[in-house]
Amino acid sequence: MILSEPLKINNKILRNRIVMPPTATRKAENGGPNYEQIEYYKKRAVGTGLIIVEHAYVSPEGMASIGQLSMADDSIISAYQKLTDAVHQEGALILAQISHAGSYAKTMGEKIAPSAYAFKDGMNLPKEITKDDIKRIVKCFADASIRAKKAGFDGVEIHSAHGYLLTQFYSPLTNKRTDEYGFQNLESRTKIHREIIRAIRESAGSNFILALRFGGCDYMEGGSKIEDIPKASKIFEDDGIDLLDISGGLCAYTLKENNNPGWFADSSKAAKNAVNIPVILTGGIKTKEDAEKFLIDGACDLVGIGREMMKNPNWPKEALA
Repeated sequence: MILSEPLKINNKILRNRIVMPPTATRKAENGGPNYEQIEYYKKRAVGTGLIIVEHAYVSPEGMASIGQLSMADDSIISAYQKLTDAVHQEGALILAQISHAGSYAKTMGEKIAPSAYAFKDGMNLPKEITKDDIKRIVKCFADASIRAKKAGFDGVEIHSAHGYLLTQFYSPLTNKRTDEYGFQNLESRTKIHREIIRAIRESAGSNFILALRFGGCDYMEGGSKIEDIPKASKIFEDDGIDLLDISGGLCAYTLKENNNPGWFADSSKAAKNAVNIPVILTGGIKTKEDAEKFLIDGACDLVGIGREMMKNPNWPKEALA
């Protein structure tokens, strides 16, 4: 099986093609993983190639939910060291996913977004982010990557999916700006991404996996399109991304019109055909047969098994038996 084959990312070797994608447990204590979370990931690291931990906010105003992990200050490094040690003991690699929720934030203060535009009904109008705030947030992502490296993570995954801040810049439905970060073309829609990628690479160095969870298509009229994915993916690769993790944009992580296994396969295949770096496909994949099919068909290089691994931590061992 291709599923059982190793794969090199940056200078690290994954022992197989099975990925546990980030899925929120919302059980953090003071921003760090507690004992229950550490045990949860340790069990699912057995037989898995790569664990991507649920997202951690890089700045307090970007917190997406109560109980979310934080990567916003140095106090959490020691708690994460226990997590990375536990996962490495089971033979898996581990990435921290770092994020900013933008207008989806659950903080009490004013929300910030690329534009003063409320995408969802009932959402408070966010404040248009200033260029000074963009610089600050870019630095927050870079600082978070340094903390992750100190904590023993093999790399970080930048969260640009599911409607959060970087998706809001990428999507024409939420980005109404007319400056160099505006909706006019892919170069401007991805400018903040490229600044974050370069800042992390400069801060954390070359010997560190840098992944991007890319909501490449909103699957909504007027939103980001699959046709944009090849060019955007190549932009990210050229700026230093080692791994693309394909998911949804403003549609989040599911598709109402498609609940077949691998529902983002059209997006992942568009990315894979454009780049020379590995691509992950997630979305409703439950069986090893389906996982193998997508690998054989060239839709991806790695397969994310989310809800099935949440229910059954032995999924990797059983699939590879």
